[in-house]
Amino acid sequence: MDPSKKKQYLADSPPSVVPLQIKPHFEALGKTEQLYSHYISKACFAGTRVVLRQVSPESEPLYDFIISLHKHCNGDYSKLKSETGLSDEEMDQWLHYAAQFLGNAGNYKSFGDSKFIPRLAPEKLAALGKVSDASKHYELCKDSLYETKVEDLMHLGYPPQHLTTYYPESPAITKEEIAAIADFVKENGNILPENTRLKKLTSGDFELLIASAQKDPAKSDRDVPESSWTLDVEPVKGKKISLVYGDHAQEMEKIASFLAEAKKHSANEYQSDMHSEYVKSFKTGSMTAHVQSQRHWIKDKGPDVESNIGFIETYRDPHGIRGEWEGFVSMVNKERTKAFAHLVAEAPKNIKKLPWPAEFEKTFVAPDFTALEVLTFAGSGIPAGINIPNYDSVRQDPDGGFKNVSLSNVLSAKAPNEKVLFIKDEDMEVYKKYADAAFEVQVGLHELLGHGCGKILQETEPGKFNFDHKNPPISPITQKPVTSYYKPGETWGSVFGGMGPSYEECRAECVAMALCPDYSILQIFGFGNGQEDLHGEAGNVLYAAYLSMARAGVAALQFYNVDAK
Repeated sequence: MDPSKKKQYLADSPPSVVPLQIKPHFEALGKTEQLYSHYISKACFAGTRVVLRQVSPESEPLYDFIISLHKHCNGDYSKLKSETGLSDEEMDQWLHYAAQFLGNAGNYKSFGDSKFIPRLAPEKLAALGKVSDASKHYELCKDSLYETKVEDLMHLGYPPQHLTTYYPESPAITKEEIAAIADFVKENGNILPENTRLKKLTSGDFELLIASAQKDPAKSDRDVPESSWTLDVEPVKGKKISLVYGDHAQEMEKIASFLAEAKKHSANEYQSDMHSEYVKSFKTGSMTAHVQSQRHWIKDKGPDVESNIGFIETYRDPHGIRGEWEGFVSMVNKERTKAFAHLVAEAPKNIKKLPWPAEFEKTFVAPDFTALEVLTFAGSGIPAGINIPNYDSVRQDPDGGFKNVSLSNVLSAKAPNEKVLFIKDEDMEVYKKYADAAFEVQVGLHELLGHGCGKILQETEPGKFNFDHKNPPISPITQKPVTSYYKPGETWGSVFGGMGPSYEECRAECVAMALCPDYSILQIFGFGNGQEDLHGEAGNVLYAAYLSMARAGVAALQFYNVDAK
């Protein structure tokens, strides 16, 4: 790769490392709640190796290399520096890379999906690799660590052009084959793909790898009784697909064990039932059990300790259907939650302000919306807010729904003296003072009304519809009756594929930006009446919201790959 181009892939120097303030919130819990938090946290981080395997082939041995060096010097890097002959600058370069790697749970950025490589010269890394405990791990990752010859492989995406490990040991698998098998899985409605990987064998047959502690779960515990099928559509016609249980078996066993311990400290029957379903899901690979866990989770309103765990977001699978391992544990910030409770109460009124008719909305079921202080977040990155579960069967169900959470200590986390780019000097004072407040409003609207609004028009089963099929709604775009809708078994993810998650995030952002100028909403968050005085706090928060969005758009261009589009 051209040296000038390679610069954009160098690790951050220094990376942004900020503390999450949590100690007072954890100490305020009783002993039972602390133990409950502890065991779920253990379960979350027991899945770290799953995330690493979902990023790149070299991420797991590279992780082992980083950890073995840390253990070797017991955290005393001046000792390691002397032992290996590295200078202060060179040791900093290694630590910067290691910190960024651990923060992203792999050597590809969680935001942007591009590879980053050490600034440390390869021969200096080799010196670290000679440390006895670390050498075996170094040998497994040394070649791929600096590999930049094929730029397309510096970005996650469909194989074989780009890199992905959701389709392991499958160099010959094609986008068309992935799509054909995704359609097959969709048609077999009880097979949910979130906890799977897909492998193409040298024979041309396929294996659907299912994450489970058990390699041969009882038929009664499986989501489908069959274990293999012969495919009958091109380009996989005549090929066989088999279900193979036991992917990530060691990790799933540990996770299930920790959650069984957490269950003993549950505060109520919803938490207890939720953990029972979690344990079943991670032991047997049943996604039906995980869906059931989310039904119990939704009913657990306003707990002191909030958590969720599983194969949740599908952003990094190029086909947009397989979930990345994720788990979090947090404490409720009751003061900040009051504003979100008010926002929930006003939601039916505010949804009507959006630019589409009522026929495009489901009946609003007031969700739990809480401000949380994060204790644990395992995965490739920590978001500012979450709206889950993602299962449409739960979200669209009048007896189901979803929860919204805003992660308060993530929103407020900032590196000292962080440099702010792309903001004019005359706007800087307003931006610095009100950007956090504006972000909190945006996150609240994004999660509650952005992800929470809208109805999937669907033929729920042959001949049955969740809308008036004979007199369909009028499209606000064409001003004509809609002619397309979701067929039985189809979901947002299965229809939109790889672009689905990004499209959904853009939809939620647009809803937030459409509603944040509403003065009554700004007043909910305590910023006064902007209608009376636009030059007061409400006006400043609104201005900062649009400044932040414009800045985020410009800053995001660094993650765009022109060739990959």
